[in-house]
Amino acid sequence: MKNTTGKGAFPGRRQFLKQSAAAAAAVAGFTMTRSASGQAAATTARAAGQAAASGANDKLVLAVIGHGSQGMQLLRSARNQAAASNVEVAAVCDLWEKRLEQARARAELPESAAHREYRRILDDKSIDAVLIATPTHTHAKIAIEAMEAGKHVYIEKPTTRYLRESFEVYDTAKRTGRVVQVGMQGCSLPKWQVASDIVRGGGIGPPVLAQASYMRNSGSQGEWNVPIDDELTAGGVDWRAWLGPVRGNQPFSGDTFFRWRKYYPYSPGILGELLPHRVGPMMLATGKPEFPRRVACLGTQAIQTGDRDITDNTQVLAEFPSGLTLLLLGSTVNEQGLPEVVRGHHATMTIGGNRITVSPERPFSDEVDPADYPDIPAAHMVTAHQADWFNCIRNGGEPNAGAEMAVRLDTVLHLAEMSERLNTLCVFDAETRSVTTADGQPVELLDYDNEPFA
Repeated sequence: MKNTTGKGAFPGRRQFLKQSAAAAAAVAGFTMTRSASGQAAATTARAAGQAAASGANDKLVLAVIGHGSQGMQLLRSARNQAAASNVEVAAVCDLWEKRLEQARARAELPESAAHREYRRILDDKSIDAVLIATPTHTHAKIAIEAMEAGKHVYIEKPTTRYLRESFEVYDTAKRTGRVVQVGMQGCSLPKWQVASDIVRGGGIGPPVLAQASYMRNSGSQGEWNVPIDDELTAGGVDWRAWLGPVRGNQPFSGDTFFRWRKYYPYSPGILGELLPHRVGPMMLATGKPEFPRRVACLGTQAIQTGDRDITDNTQVLAEFPSGLTLLLLGSTVNEQGLPEVVRGHHATMTIGGNRITVSPERPFSDEVDPADYPDIPAAHMVTAHQADWFNCIRNGGEPNAGAEMAVRLDTVLHLAEMSERLNTLCVFDAETRSVTTADGQPVELLDYDNEPFA
């Protein structure tokens, strides 16, 4: 498209925005998917129904591994769309008998389909795909072994506990050709697909600064101090299996089992448990997810102290090779967050609720019209995200939060944790996958081996 305005380097912005507004208005009744090239495409509900019908002999047989609150939600969602998506939950797995029995009953399965050891599921040739909702520190091992066993994988966020593991998961996905979806469900909301189309189409010019936050206030109870079920005893769970890759002889602890999100090396806290829900969609909205070039992070633990390792307040700055900078705020002690905004050289895009607005920057106001995308359809995030995964397994393409997205997002947040905990700026080389300080000194990657009690 040629520049018809005669001004600036960005061609045809007015026409693009008019087309985008019309496209956004037409999103109602459409299901947003991704093609193999990563370009956004719209498929009508009728076409989606035809695709489901054509897959009547292509049932996907699923198993769910890990049945805390998130695992049970994934189980419910998969069963609720069993007919629409032509899937069947055929097995469940958990280390604790109580949760395992609850999952088996919910899934209406025989006792023979309920397993304490996940290898039983991976060795079952009838299982096509697994949904992993175990604690973060066990994600990588299960996911890699599942892909090696020929299974497609849906992994709850964060994908992995440490950076090394993220690339191991990514490399395994590329080598095996298995389809990976990470549980950043917001990535499957239509508004983020619309935002991505706007930016990739040049609607705001080159992106400059994006911002997002996940802020909440747990009050005096303290974040992630979930109830401890006294029915769990040391003899009721395979504790060594629960610890997985964690080094050392850590004694059984109900506090650790139920409240693991508060402690290294099981969890990075806010950076892994909250911020992926904002970083994933925001990286989609920037139009072209990148590996970061530099990441700096501050973190404090001044309010909720004494019973946790993780910080209760954190700020991240991530710079990308394109020149974009991403600002992230996270807190568990204050709930006043930032609006979700992508600032471009020519216009600024604001994403709020189910609405997107584009506001021209003053020097380009005679070239860029203000644009409003109201009433972008909502979706049940978990259902839409699972359906996107099912579709990519059957038809190819990269899921909305697939391996390519996940490894780039993971790199941002893993570097942020290293910056915060090691008190340094982290510089990343995507070709060598190496991390250095600002003056070029190698950074020892955080891992299970060098956690304080390892």
